[in-house]
Amino acid sequence: MKNVIEVSNLCHSYGSRWIYRGLDVSISPGKVYGLLGKNGVGKTTLIKILMGFLRPSSGRCTVFGEDSHDLKPATRARIGLLFEGHLAYDFMTISQIERFYAPHYPLWDKSRYYDLVDLLGLKPNHRIGDMSCGQRSQVVLGLIMAQQPELLILDDYSMGLDAGYRRLFLDYMSEYLRGTGRTVFLTSHVIQDMEGFVDQVIFLERGGAVRSTSIESFKETFRCYELPRDEGSRAPEPRGPVKNVETHGDRWELFGFAGPEEMETGLDAQGVDPFGLTPRDMTLEDAFIGYTGRY
Repeated sequence: MKNVIEVSNLCHSYGSRWIYRGLDVSISPGKVYGLLGKNGVGKTTLIKILMGFLRPSSGRCTVFGEDSHDLKPATRARIGLLFEGHLAYDFMTISQIERFYAPHYPLWDKSRYYDLVDLLGLKPNHRIGDMSCGQRSQVVLGLIMAQQPELLILDDYSMGLDAGYRRLFLDYMSEYLRGTGRTVFLTSHVIQDMEGFVDQVIFLERGGAVRSTSIESFKETFRCYELPRDEGSRAPEPRGPVKNVETHGDRWELFGFAGPEEMETGLDAQGVDPFGLTPRDMTLEDAFIGYTGRY
């Protein structure tokens, strides 16, 4: 079965600042993918390229086998897009926006929209502009679900949402996806939401370096170690088995995919004394920060 999204040797820059040089990403059907990375690595830029809002400097990007900058209207109708938060036509009412969207999507299911929006307890003539951010998120999610898309692209769905609305969003989305074979490609800054929802994570770094893995594999194989830091001792560097180093007052935190023996060998090769190297447990958020770095 063909990949839903295929990004090959993608390069893009804003002026003299390169965002990607040779980015490769493949998204197969029927899974939930989370695109993770620090601010400024190009997550939203990639979504703009996927939807044809931006043309890349070079390389190729296809969605359902078509060039992303030349998607047919029928292909766009197969994509449900939430872009940069829960934006909608604020001047419209709950019922007006449903009638506005419906003619553009051949598989439109009005009941999907109202099943979710009716939970707000608001009248159909309630203006979207008079809603809270969390309420608007339900309107947007209802619109996306009513489209019955094969591919859902959700850019920072958690923007402006408290824990309750984030959980509602994810619970409804999980139920909506179950057994349908739909594909989801999302970004978020709330890493703990990824557990139990995302099948595959794609770590995007500056310059376009990527690592694709399952949440379970990442949690099992990515490790943190503490190393005592004495005045005048040689500082470890992020090379070899050491992916990242965080400096604290009396210790270093070392992150990588290496086991204790391999990490000690790597430190020896740097001229760093590995005495006192101790494994430390991490949350998923700790691991994400350890992989990408704090700044």
